[in-house]
Amino acid sequence: MKVLITGTAGFIGFHLAKKLLDRGDEVVGIDNINDYYDVNLKYARLAETGIPKEAENWHTTMQSTKYPNYRFVRMNLEDRNQLNQLFQEEKFDRVCNLAAQAGVRYSLENPYAYIESNIVGFINILEACRHHNIKHLAYASSSSVYGNNTKMPLSTADSVDHPISLYAATKKSNELMAHTYSHLFGVPTTGLRFFTVYGPWGRPDMALFLFTEAISKGEPIKVFNNGDMVRDFTYVSDIVEGITRVIDNPPKPSAEGIVDASRSNTAPYKVFNIGNSNPVKLLDYIKAIEDNLGKEAIKTFYPMQPGDVPRTEADVSDLISDLGYKPNTTVQKGIEEFVKWYKNIYNV
Repeated sequence: MKVLITGTAGFIGFHLAKKLLDRGDEVVGIDNINDYYDVNLKYARLAETGIPKEAENWHTTMQSTKYPNYRFVRMNLEDRNQLNQLFQEEKFDRVCNLAAQAGVRYSLENPYAYIESNIVGFINILEACRHHNIKHLAYASSSSVYGNNTKMPLSTADSVDHPISLYAATKKSNELMAHTYSHLFGVPTTGLRFFTVYGPWGRPDMALFLFTEAISKGEPIKVFNNGDMVRDFTYVSDIVEGITRVIDNPPKPSAEGIVDASRSNTAPYKVFNIGNSNPVKLLDYIKAIEDNLGKEAIKTFYPMQPGDVPRTEADVSDLISDLGYKPNTTVQKGIEEFVKWYKNIYNV
């Protein structure tokens, strides 16, 4: 297949591009390489897939030196004309939209960044898919759409009408927008609610990176909600395997006429959770990092942060029944792989 992946300088997009390239797909990647976090990490990811440093040039197609079937373009999703030109020239079969302004806490300080990237950018993707006969659009949603839901595990059939951060609201909006385009124009769309993704090449604003960096330097770490947090940590290779299976299986209207929050009987539309389904206490997560670094963390405890939730746990029964897949990498194994990568990259 010929696949457009947005956000290929990002954490998940980088891993997905490698996965699809390794199995022989043709991939075009786009990313705006913004400075939400260290751009050097983004360029390093691109370099791993053979994209030269000249990727910093806007709208210039860069050919990978490692993969003959991979090209990269620096582009904003908000740039509607450039995006449409790319779709017109490339004639993609499938699209996976992973580009977005991420981060719950950052959305409290920079709300317009989320509207521009996650709403304006996404409508441009939907319009391009509509007008260029895209056979399937898979896109990143988030477990944050569940807000303060307390019934566990969190199911795609549950109500998600009460987001507690603007980031979550934009992701819920993406799901609504996607359903509209699936219903009106027959664009097959699948939303992917990711649960706390971690692993090598991960984002430096996320807990695993922050904790590993601070502990290795002997600096204190911030532990929110006084450590009383539980997360469904999901290893990045498990996430990518789930995305790949989704890309390969476009949704169809429900033959049974069932309508719930995750599917539709009027449209080729679906939403999946992708999570490990084995929630871990935050303090146990920190302990696994300490064990792999051979150093004890200096913990500073803080109250719950606005927009955060105390617990997540994914119900992945749909993923199992529809796609025959369940993420299964343990936190112990995943953290071991991350710490090995971190030590190598940062010479610890």
